[in-house]
Amino acid sequence: MALKKGDFVRLNYTGKMEDGKVFDTTEEEVAKAEGVYTPQGLYGGDVIIIGYGHTIAGLDKELEGKDVGASGEVAIPPEEAFGMPREDLIQSVSTSKFKDGKAQIGMVIEQEGRQGVVTKVIGRRATIDFNSPLSGQTVTYSYKVETLLETPEDKIKGLFALYTGVSDADVKVSGDVADVEIPTGITFNQRWLFMKGKLAKEILENTNLKEIRYVETVKKEEKAE
Repeated sequence: MALKKGDFVRLNYTGKMEDGKVFDTTEEEVAKAEGVYTPQGLYGGDVIIIGYGHTIAGLDKELEGKDVGASGEVAIPPEEAFGMPREDLIQSVSTSKFKDGKAQIGMVIEQEGRQGVVTKVIGRRATIDFNSPLSGQTVTYSYKVETLLETPEDKIKGLFALYTGVSDADVKVSGDVADVEIPTGITFNQRWLFMKGKLAKEILENTNLKEIRYVETVKKEEKAE
């Protein structure tokens, strides 16, 4: 069956820069061999919804029409990958905005959900580049479509892992309502506060569910005897 927009799939992939260096992979052994492994990372494949921007546009387009089990390699130009460098994403700011007023070249900055790198410091001004380090590059992805997810439980668990990094979410579906147990550790996570509405919207648009309920449970700690 040919894959189409709205299908939930588990996808394994490895992305390489123009010089052949791996910058992202879902394969743990590849990550370790290429020096991009992170202990907090989830390996074994990402669950994505085809056509929903969960991966770069060129790879998303490549997957439509493929069958489950399909594999391949595709070169993706900057326009469908990480874009071309933009002047408006390079900003000059006062060093007073940095902790202790100290800015250093190479320092990574988080601002309004964007990540930038300090590229220049002159006097009391610092230049921050918010362009992706991969902007302007044609990147190459090798990929394999592992499975097509069918049940709402699997779809929610997979997408929850993509957005939060938590792979073992407790999901219970009754009729057209799903209860998703929220781990205490992510309750006040800024990324989760932003993403939970997006997660619910995408699940409701692509399943027969009519309601998503996020459940937070706090238990009283028992004192040791």
